Amino acid sequence: MANYHAKVLVVGSGPAGCTAAIYSARANHHTILVEGLQPGGQLTISLEVENYPGFEQAVQGPWLMEKMMAQGKHAGVVVMEDSIVKVDLQERPFTVTGDSGAIYTGETLIVCTGASARWLGIESEERYKGFGVSACATCDGFFFVGKEVCVVGGGNAAVEEALSLTNHATRVTLIHRRNSFRAERMMQDRLFANEKIHVVWDTVVEEILGEERPPSVKGLKVKNVKTNRISIIKTDGLFVAIGHIPNTDLFKGQLSLDAEGYIITAHDSTATNIPGVFAAGDVQDPVYRQAVTAAGTGCMAAIEADRFLTLYL
Repeated sequence: MANYHAKVLVVGSGPAGCTAAIYSARANHHTILVEGLQPGGQLTISLEVENYPGFEQAVQGPWLMEKMMAQGKHAGVVVMEDSIVKVDLQERPFTVTGDSGAIYTGETLIVCTGASARWLGIESEERYKGFGVSACATCDGFFFVGKEVCVVGGGNAAVEEALSLTNHATRVTLIHRRNSFRAERMMQDRLFANEKIHVVWDTVVEEILGEERPPSVKGLKVKNVKTNRISIIKTDGLFVAIGHIPNTDLFKGQLSLDAEGYIITAHDSTATNIPGVFAAGDVQDPVYRQAVTAAGTGCMAAIEADRFLTLYL
C-alpha cells in the first residue's frame, strides 16, 4: 500500500484546488493534489468560458483547466489521479484514503471538492448538456442573446437565473412543478413585474427535444402534474436551477457543515472548525459559485495554510 506525505494536501482539482496548489508550491511547500472523481471540476463541462479574466475570446473549459493543472505541475505540485473515499481529521497529520488504496497525509489540508448541480435526471438532459442545457445563467446566458430560453425551478436560484437571463433572451419561461415559488417575496415581485418572463405552473419537464448533429435544443415536452396534459414548449435553451449539492459526504461528523451541507468557514477566511484544515471554492460557497471566486478562495486557503505552517509547525 502506497503512502504519500505532504506539507499541503489539496483534495479536488477545479479552479479552487489548482489555485491553492499553485500558491502552496510557490511558497516552497511540498504539495500534493488529489484530482478526485471529476478532474478539473465543473469547468470541464463548460464548452465555452467567456467570463474568466485574461482571455479576450471564449476559451474551452477543459482547456482552461488543463492549463491550470500544467501551471501547478510546473510549480512543483505532485498530482495524483485518485479519488478520496475516506477521511480522518482527528489528528495531524491528517489522513485521507484514496480509491486506489493509497494513503495520503498532510500537515495541512485544503478541501476543494466542489459542489454538483442538481439535474433533472432525464436521459435527454445528458445528451444536450453543454449544447443548450446549462446549470449556470451567469456562465452561459450570453450565448442566448436574442433567443428564447426556459428555466426549471422555484427557489431563489431559479428566480435569479430567470431575471439574469432577461438581459440576454427575448423571452424567459420559468417552469415550476408547484403553484407557488419558494423564493423570497421581493425577488418574486421583481420576477412578476418583468414582461419578458412567463411562468408555467404545476409542470415538469419530461423530455428535451432537439437536433442531434450538431446537438441543439429546440423545445421541451412538459407535463402538467394536475391534469397530466402533455404539451410542447419551443425554446433554444434550458437552464436547470433546482439547487446544488456540495460534495461533503466524506466530511460529515468531522467538519462543521451548514443546513445545506456546505462547509462552514470563519468570516473572511477559509479556516474550518479544525485548525490546519481549510476549505475553498464551491464546497463552502453557496452564493457565487463562479470559477473566479473559487480561484480566489483557493489563493486564500493556500496563504492561510502557509501561515499555519509557519506559526504552528
